[in-house]
Amino acid sequence: MIRFEDVSVTYEGAAGPAVQGVDLEVPEGELALLVGPSGTGKSTVLNAVSGLVPHFTGGSLRGRVTVAGRDTRTHRPRELADVVGTVGQDPLAHFVTDTVEDELAYGMESLGVAPAVMRRRVEETLDLLGLAELRDRPIATLSGGQRQRVAIGSVLTPHPRVLVLDEPTSALDPAAAEEVLAVLQRLVHDLGTTVFMAEHRLERVVQYADRVVLLPEAGAAPVTGTPAEVMAVSPVCPPVVELGRLAEWSPLPLTVRDARRRATPLRAHLADRIPRQPAHTPKQPTEATPEQRPEQALARPGRRLRKMAGADPAGFAGRVWKRLGGWGPETFGAGAPEQRAAEVRGLAVRRGRVDALRRVDLDVAPGETVALMGRNGAGKSTLLSALVGLVAPDSGSVLVGGAVPHRTRPRDLVRLVGLVPQEPRDLLYADTVGAECAAADQDAGAAPGTCRELVSVLLPGVADGTHPRDLSEGQRLALALAVVLTARPPLLLLDEPTRGLDYAAKARLVGVLRALAADGHAIVLATHDVELAAELAQRVVLLAEGGVIADGPTDEIVVSSPSFAPQVTKILAPQRWLTVAQVRAVLAEAPA
Repeated sequence: MIRFEDVSVTYEGAAGPAVQGVDLEVPEGELALLVGPSGTGKSTVLNAVSGLVPHFTGGSLRGRVTVAGRDTRTHRPRELADVVGTVGQDPLAHFVTDTVEDELAYGMESLGVAPAVMRRRVEETLDLLGLAELRDRPIATLSGGQRQRVAIGSVLTPHPRVLVLDEPTSALDPAAAEEVLAVLQRLVHDLGTTVFMAEHRLERVVQYADRVVLLPEAGAAPVTGTPAEVMAVSPVCPPVVELGRLAEWSPLPLTVRDARRRATPLRAHLADRIPRQPAHTPKQPTEATPEQRPEQALARPGRRLRKMAGADPAGFAGRVWKRLGGWGPETFGAGAPEQRAAEVRGLAVRRGRVDALRRVDLDVAPGETVALMGRNGAGKSTLLSALVGLVAPDSGSVLVGGAVPHRTRPRDLVRLVGLVPQEPRDLLYADTVGAECAAADQDAGAAPGTCRELVSVLLPGVADGTHPRDLSEGQRLALALAVVLTARPPLLLLDEPTRGLDYAAKARLVGVLRALAADGHAIVLATHDVELAAELAQRVVLLAEGGVIADGPTDEIVVSSPSFAPQVTKILAPQRWLTVAQVRAVLAEAPA
């Protein structure tokens, strides 16, 4: 169904090919999973299937790509539309209508499908993807995960023979991701649809794949095999495989069920051990006096990060300390009493006919990392928007560093709180990475080069002259994070910060956020990535239908949740282990 014959793609101005030596075949009725580190050309390979490479992206394509016998060099994307349905990393770029139902019907209208057939397929897709309640909603009012489901639904309704999906579950909550993957399985097994998808959250999808195609590094020829064969050598792998490697299980498990069957000796070995929790402890807040100015709340002693950097100057903390200029009490002025980084009381926000938030109470202390979790549309992004002043409360109150966000001037607010949104492009408007960094330095009043140094930590190897649109989704996220961190806000907000990130990039992000939290910065992240929450957060707040339904330590909340428990927790339950790193640290200790 899909065939690559010695394919290489080189973009204009690039030093070398984005991919080369790609020679593979995906038969009809198979689900092929494309994996590899960020920047290895996965999106390029997928776009070659739909004809976007080279007809839309430009550059040169050598070799031959055929889909259902059609050569993509001689068939433009519109001439492949009846065979190939494509959903890219950015759902917003996919939409052409205003409402959910219209979007589901648009592709069929373009192909001339009969109205009666269109109606039936729209209803089927609404039910399959749990979109029935959203059918009349404007797409602009949907959450990121809801938009992603609509984008997937819009390519399902024309019934293409081939589906090409780039990070299809990246913005979905665990339950919604399982629903989408179940639909894809049904299409593959029952209808013979061919699915070719790239995904970084391998813990969600690897067990469903018939074959895995690994791009080990930029420009390297792909490695193709069964999921077990490829995961044994892959530089990227889910926690279940990483735990299997650590425990030396053979063959490596791909599912929690298989791992649990082999984990009895490991559980017995760990039975009397205590998992290490995140090392830093939030500072206890003190109430601000009425006359205290908001900017006084910016005092941060920086002693812990300075101590970490001094102990290991060449290590990660040392590099972060150097990049961020080694700020301490002298940066913003010492002597101000610390207060809560954020304080929310009875917050209610209504968006159109929807109660986005209902009577939400939340306190965040300096140095604390809080994960906001819940299904798509639960109100997580709205809560972050209220904390950064993008939406005003309909009732209740929000204080950030003693200031009311939606009434604070932007140039003052940027030194109190920073938000990295779901769509990093919302923060990026310059033509080059270097120009973005220069603008960030100017906006934050930081020394020239501050943002660029942060980019060097978060996004190594990217040149100043690179256009942000030429970066992958994960690379754009890293650039947006560097832009926000340039202002050194005491409260950092991140909305789905691991979309498009591979495991190595996620580890770098975790390292940066841990260093910031150790220095007293409060971090609130809205995420569906249960592995990230387990790795980073001391506390989880669960939201549903705009309200808080649970708030407590991470291990207490996620261990008791079948939806939000990470893989290691499920494998080693009822013990409260969250991450492979915790298990590795204990196994590395000398026996008592």
